Amino acid sequence: MEYNQESGHVAGLPVPEPCVSFWQQTTRSFPYLNVNEGESVPAESQYVVVGSGISGALTTYELIRGGVSPEDVVILEAREAAGGASSRNAGHVRPDAFRGFQVYKQVHGRDQALKIIANERLVFQKIDAFVKEHGVPCDFHPATTFDVCLTQEFADFNAKSFREYREAGGDVSHIKYYEGEEARRATRVDKAVAAYEWPAGSSHPAKLAQWLLTQAIEKGVRLYTHCPATSVAKSGSSTEGQTFWDVVTPRGTTKASIVVHCTNAFAPHLLPQLSSFVTPNRAQAHAFVPPAALNSSSMLKSTMSLRHTLKHFYSVAQRRADGIIVLGAPRSNPNVSAAALKSVLLPDDSAFNEEVRDDAVSNFEACFPACAKDKLRHGEGLLHTWTGIIGMTTDSVPFVGKIESLPGQWICAGFNGHGMARIFTCAPGVAKLILGGSWEDTGLPECFEITEQRLNKLKEGVSGSVF
Repeated sequence: MEYNQESGHVAGLPVPEPCVSFWQQTTRSFPYLNVNEGESVPAESQYVVVGSGISGALTTYELIRGGVSPEDVVILEAREAAGGASSRNAGHVRPDAFRGFQVYKQVHGRDQALKIIANERLVFQKIDAFVKEHGVPCDFHPATTFDVCLTQEFADFNAKSFREYREAGGDVSHIKYYEGEEARRATRVDKAVAAYEWPAGSSHPAKLAQWLLTQAIEKGVRLYTHCPATSVAKSGSSTEGQTFWDVVTPRGTTKASIVVHCTNAFAPHLLPQLSSFVTPNRAQAHAFVPPAALNSSSMLKSTMSLRHTLKHFYSVAQRRADGIIVLGAPRSNPNVSAAALKSVLLPDDSAFNEEVRDDAVSNFEACFPACAKDKLRHGEGLLHTWTGIIGMTTDSVPFVGKIESLPGQWICAGFNGHGMARIFTCAPGVAKLILGGSWEDTGLPECFEITEQRLNKLKEGVSGSVF
């Protein structure tokens, strides 16, 4: 464990002083933001959930719903509550309807690829139902999304994926296709070659995470913020029939029988066996105040992904709550320098890259000329830029389930910057497993399960990546 005395940063953990995202700027009144910041952790707790983002918060919520006593659960968070990727994404709740199918099929086989796509559609439906059932005030807006093909190359790729998915038996009844002038009219993007539309939405992800945490805390769960888990070791009090784990933090050690790793990109810090399979990447997003051409009754009715190629794309989501447009930036981009591309590999969300910012805004202006800088009034245009760390896995799917070599340890992590299209089945899934359910009970694709067989296969290399 490397420790920087000057910064107080432990290598492999989130940096202690990250930038503040747009989502965090607008939720500074959350009463549990820094809860138990100076308190020592309890000597014992039956369950320790590491990470307080949507994955950790929803796993905790589902454990309680399944009968676990809230007083038996401790959540450890390295920074402020939900301070990681859950409060730093681009606000999309956007399932893949077919696009990744041909790559998933190449990596995981036809049947698993079909299950992956179907599961993402289910996640969107589950979030929609959950928010409505509980009245969650997270600005969730169900609508549709467009895959806007800006090049013939990507139009051909998407057409191939759509065809292969449909021929494999995938459901395409909810997908609309537009070509040429029809695509340009539907998307309002003059550069569109073709477009596909399907149900999706947007939300305020920090509000969703904070709502889940509030439910847990007010029932008796103890959340310790600014309290990273620095190591997990087998406790000396373990017996032949029961393994206990000492979870070490800067504010003491707590002994637990169940440890759930909801640490996404930072999972390898406590689970070094995953260091070759989960890689932290820095993603960047931007908030943009629209001019009259994109406000009020002229707002974008759908979210979209402006795609040049499979990996060179920009997400766009206009918030119904205030009209702010959130722009995501690509991790692969031929328009920026090698240094800017390299910045993606920095697990440091305390800063952003100006070149990436300028490229993202420039691409948006090219697609929506009314947003060009020379047409904007003071107060319109770029409002804020922020970064977050996402966990990329070598086979493009998360790690969920029991860690076979560590009895009592579980994981729900590695979401590839795509967590909002996966967590609402993965977190309930890992909770079901912890409570004694089978993998079949989770309804998840089998390729999501963390098994020794999967890890051994990954050591041999993977032939392609969706993200």
